[in-house]
Amino acid sequence: MARMPGAEWRPIPINHTEGGQAEVRGVVVHIMAGTFEGTDSWFRNIKAKASSHFGTSKTGRLRQWVDTADRAWAQAGGNPSWLSVENEGQGGDTLTEAQLDANARVLAWAHEKYGVPLQVTHSTTGKGLGYHAMGGSAWGGHTCCPGSRIVAQLAEIVARAQKLTGKPAEPTPYMPPAFPAGLAPNKAKPSAKPLQRALKAAGFMAKSVAEADNYGPATQGAVAKFHNAHPTYRAAGKSYDPAIGPKGWAALHRLAYGK
Repeated sequence: MARMPGAEWRPIPINHTEGGQAEVRGVVVHIMAGTFEGTDSWFRNIKAKASSHFGTSKTGRLRQWVDTADRAWAQAGGNPSWLSVENEGQGGDTLTEAQLDANARVLAWAHEKYGVPLQVTHSTTGKGLGYHAMGGSAWGGHTCCPGSRIVAQLAEIVARAQKLTGKPAEPTPYMPPAFPAGLAPNKAKPSAKPLQRALKAAGFMAKSVAEADNYGPATQGAVAKFHNAHPTYRAAGKSYDPAIGPKGWAALHRLAYGK
């Protein structure tokens, strides 16, 4: 059995898989879209088919519902590999100071118990402190959980966990911005300016070139230079590729701004 010291132990008899935790890659932050006690009651309803390892109230009460040797039913495809923390509140909320502290306690304990690194991760293949939406459709398609304002607080949770453990936090890997759907040559929506800035920062476009919304010839030529330097991202069979896709966008941004 694996129960966290200091967390209120309130086991639920249903809605989880005993002995089903295959590994612990990290801790996933959720928002309840409800109240602390209401969520407790819902997890005890056979119709819910949902649960979480941990939960926090807005006042910082920390409760454990599922032993971490068992699989909670919190994030679909991510359940076998991740622990879960549900937080009282609604979409669009931020976590309270007390909730930040409680989440940090869970992360610090997971670090000591399972070796979870003290870092934010935005990938299901990463390790550390993640969030429900990062799993996409494989994790149930909950793209608004826990919400962008709470995702922005994850680094603070890591910093507080670092203080609790007395160990330095792991550096957070650089995460490129999301690829703007519809970005294509000879189009002005969405704006090509962010792409042009990245091309300049990575050395594929002269800094003197004026920025423009339109994905014009100068931008296309610079993208082709990027592809020539990194042919992995060039369209198959093309010697000149002026278009950029999500993978090329991410690689370009890492070159331009990654550390």
